[in-house]
Amino acid sequence: MPTTNATDGTPLHYRVFGDGPRDVVLVHGWMVSGAVWDAMLEKLDLTGLRLIVPDHRGTGQSGRPSSGYTLEQYASDVLAVADHAKAQRFALVGHSMGGQIAKWVAADAPSRVSGLVLLNTVPAAGLPLPPDAAGLFRTSAGDREKQKTILGLACKQLPPESLEVLLKDSAGVSKDAIEQCFDSWTAGGFAHRLSAITAPTLVVATDDPFLPPVFLKQAVVGLIQNARMTHLPGPGHYPQVERPAETAALVSAFLAGNAAQA
Repeated sequence: MPTTNATDGTPLHYRVFGDGPRDVVLVHGWMVSGAVWDAMLEKLDLTGLRLIVPDHRGTGQSGRPSSGYTLEQYASDVLAVADHAKAQRFALVGHSMGGQIAKWVAADAPSRVSGLVLLNTVPAAGLPLPPDAAGLFRTSAGDREKQKTILGLACKQLPPESLEVLLKDSAGVSKDAIEQCFDSWTAGGFAHRLSAITAPTLVVATDDPFLPPVFLKQAVVGLIQNARMTHLPGPGHYPQVERPAETAALVSAFLAGNAAQA
């Protein structure tokens, strides 16, 4: 399993699937690792693709530093992984906080990003939560019941076996990552930079109770040139786990069209 180092020396682990000429980096969100993509990967047509799936710092098999859990550092980490994998130009698929990170990368290095798929993305402006929810989320590290409650609030079509897989993954996320990431994605703070994004962008909305389609259209789609939205009815916040086949089909269709444009 390949590993590289972040700018602060933190080991960054990633996996590679496929050996096609087009590179795609999958960027996961808060409280999980790159394993959150596994159900979708089983359904995805890898023809012509090379998928690069990092574990963010504090998750999966990557290092667990006490600091560096900012959107800017995460974007730097994604670029470090892409560089190590020799992916000079790539599409990005980002979920939730990973959508924020993908947007940061696309705004910071527009010449390197060929396309963006944003699944249930947190807006660049952030997503402040009510005090009760914020307290639950920020103190959930290592607490199975709190994490189960969060997933119960977020998901609508999550099978019991998939819930167990997510809980097992979440149990391994470090306390520093849970707390500091939460502060980073709720704060956001870089909506003004989205005008720098030039890549064709697909925003995927679901029946997510936290990020409904009307909200995403206003807070995300309206701020990115070349952005459009599609709605996948049924699942909640984790469509790649709740409805992996349909989510894979949406991602595949976008990537195929993106390759044709390129």
